[in-house]
Amino acid sequence: MKVVCGICGYVYDEEKEGVPFDALPSDWKCPWCGAPKSEFRAEGAKEARKGAPRAARAEALEGETLTPLTPGELAAVCSNLARGCEKQYRPEEQALFLELSNYFESIAPPAENATAEALSSSLLSDIEAYADVRAAADEAKDRGAARVCVWGEKVTRMLSSLVKRYLVEGERMLEGTEIWVCSVCGFVYIGETPPELCPVCKVPAWKFEKVSGRAAV
Repeated sequence: MKVVCGICGYVYDEEKEGVPFDALPSDWKCPWCGAPKSEFRAEGAKEARKGAPRAARAEALEGETLTPLTPGELAAVCSNLARGCEKQYRPEEQALFLELSNYFESIAPPAENATAEALSSSLLSDIEAYADVRAAADEAKDRGAARVCVWGEKVTRMLSSLVKRYLVEGERMLEGTEIWVCSVCGFVYIGETPPELCPVCKVPAWKFEKVSGRAAV
C-alpha cells in the first residue's frame, strides 16, 4: 500500500520501505515537510471537502451584519496585500500597504487569551472553514482563489500540527533547530536548514526566511 502526505505529496511506499505505515512510530514525520502521520492518506483516497451550496451559504448569511476587523487583523490584511504588490512589481502600492500595516500594528491592543491552546482551537476552526471557501471559489470558477485555498489549507494544517506538537513537547521542540517561513505561501518548516523546495508552493530554499523571536531575518 502507498500513503500520501496531504501537505507536500510525499509518497510512502510500504513495499519499497519494507515497513507497514501503521507500524511506524507515532512520532514519525514526513521526510519532506515534517508533517505528522495524521496528515497521510491512502493513495487514491480523497478527504471529503463538501462546502455548503451557494443558496445555503446565502441563507445562512441573510440578516447577519458584517463584523469590523480589529487593528491586528487589518495589519495582517495590509501586510498580505503589500506582499502581493511586491510579487506584481508594484513598489509604490507595496510601500503604501506596508505603511498601513505598520500603522494598524502600532495601535493594535495586546491579544487576549494569547495561548497555544487558543491558537490551536483557532487553527482548527480555520481548517473547517476552508470547505465553504473552496466551494465558493469553485462555483465562481476563480482559479486564483482556488489556489489560495489549496495553499492556505495546507499551510494551516501544518501550523495546526506544529502547535499540537508544541503543546506536547513545549520548548524542547525548538532546541537545536531553526524556524523557517516560506515568503511566498507562509509554510513553516522546523529544521537546521530550509527544504530545497517549499513542500507547498515549490519555490526554492532562498525564498525561506529564518525567524528569530518575532522578527524574520
